[in-house]
Amino acid sequence: MNRLSLNQITTKRWSLPEAVRGCADQGVEWIGLWRDKIAEVGAAETARLLAEHGVRASSVCRGGFLTGVTPEGDSADGVAMTREAIDETATVGADVLVLVVGGIADGDLAASRQRVADAVGELAPYARERGVRLALEPLHPMQCAERSVLSTLDQALEIAQEHPAGAVGVIVDEFHVWWDPRIEESIAKAAGRIAGFHVCDQQVPITDGLMARSLPGTGPVDHRWLRSCVESAGYDGPIEVEVFDADLWQQPGDEVLRQVISAYEEHVAPR
Repeated sequence: MNRLSLNQITTKRWSLPEAVRGCADQGVEWIGLWRDKIAEVGAAETARLLAEHGVRASSVCRGGFLTGVTPEGDSADGVAMTREAIDETATVGADVLVLVVGGIADGDLAASRQRVADAVGELAPYARERGVRLALEPLHPMQCAERSVLSTLDQALEIAQEHPAGAVGVIVDEFHVWWDPRIEESIAKAAGRIAGFHVCDQQVPITDGLMARSLPGTGPVDHRWLRSCVESAGYDGPIEVEVFDADLWQQPGDEVLRQVISAYEEHVAPR
């Protein structure tokens, strides 16, 4: 239980103060923060709430959109946005900023990936000065066009390995990588660079590519095997339960967190 982290999107109805208090009340020591929730109270107040309740931030989500392409189809200054996110991450006391790098720009996938690499090169020194590690999160290939031109852990590592491991790492998110036939080898190659491990299951069938993440134990993902892979690669940090489920989001946050704890204990934690 001391490694379980509540990714804040899982209890979407909760405000940030409610989520922090809820974690403290149920003995969850970590929380993965989302920037929209931080914005409701401010970064300084977020840091105060975390300290008051003895809860630590496992990560902040998110920076990125470095290609300039967002899911809404808008153009974005991803570098400027990520600089702001780095400052915010440092203020709340987290040391990992998750990057969702953005979709395909101008119909050129290779050039879009190069744009990401160039932007990470620009941002990494800025983040390192502030004690923040950038964490590239590859997303499922079905989200390549609008959310992330990095679809595999190998692609994320190719960019991360251009920088010191303490400056740029990767996120291993079960939903996005469990299907990859090379995932065991890729996780081993990521030794020293894994900045976060996110767990959930995949809904079957998928009817919405975004809203298809369910609680561990409800789908095909082998959670303990993937956990053993990341631990063999040296990762011993927080394990975030990150669920996008419209039905779950309608339930009271304290009840959702109880389900998170139960699913984690039954399907993710060591037997």
